[in-house]
Amino acid sequence: MNQLEKEAYLREYSILKSKGKPFFPYAVAKDGWMAVIVMATIIMMAIVLGAELGPKVDPTTTTYVPRPEWYFFFLFEVLRIIKPPSLVPLAAIGVPTLCMILLFLLPFYDRSPERRPERRPIAMAAAFFTIAAMAFMTYEGANAGSPNQIEMEAPPSVMAGGAEAQRSFESGKQITTQSGCLACHKIGENGNGGPGPDLSEIGARLPRQAIERTLINPTAPMPSYAELSDKKRDDLVEFLAQLK
Repeated sequence: MNQLEKEAYLREYSILKSKGKPFFPYAVAKDGWMAVIVMATIIMMAIVLGAELGPKVDPTTTTYVPRPEWYFFFLFEVLRIIKPPSLVPLAAIGVPTLCMILLFLLPFYDRSPERRPERRPIAMAAAFFTIAAMAFMTYEGANAGSPNQIEMEAPPSVMAGGAEAQRSFESGKQITTQSGCLACHKIGENGNGGPGPDLSEIGARLPRQAIERTLINPTAPMPSYAELSDKKRDDLVEFLAQLK
């Protein structure tokens, strides 16, 4: 901004200021009434609609799927995109902190006197991109699959085995997720990296018989799967044996 533009801006600002209304009590009163309306609306909705309460927390379950509130879905999606454990602090703390710092510093690095949107293409493009990105990640986070699911396609050997082999593979994958295996094991990009070993290539390390013996008579703290029906246990063993 050159000197002439600055003088024109200050002159226009002084004229508009002389025609305006004082912040107190005019703006304060409007903000106060708006706050009262918002609070009354929230209280009425809580009384009429109630609050959604789920079942009592069970600390022993391994099938609970934690989900954030809807306004954190975008951050939840960032954590899903950035999968390496070493980058999790960057996704959970670094990205939001950097965005907040840029927002707080906005008045210092954006000194343009223009307020009309069409005269601020860079600022409007940045705002549109930010809103669009957050909206898209919120949508993706809201529709994300369960973290207890195994995102793994059937290997070519299973596809070549026909419909029965594919059914057995998908059934074994479902039994694996339902049995809480991902709470202690990692399969591909899903599950936890401990305390149990990584099962992503368990079929290359152990034969089917050894996998079945481990499921029936495991080493503590792994639970036994002897109570599974023969069909389910066979599908589970077949699925694990295909992980190579």
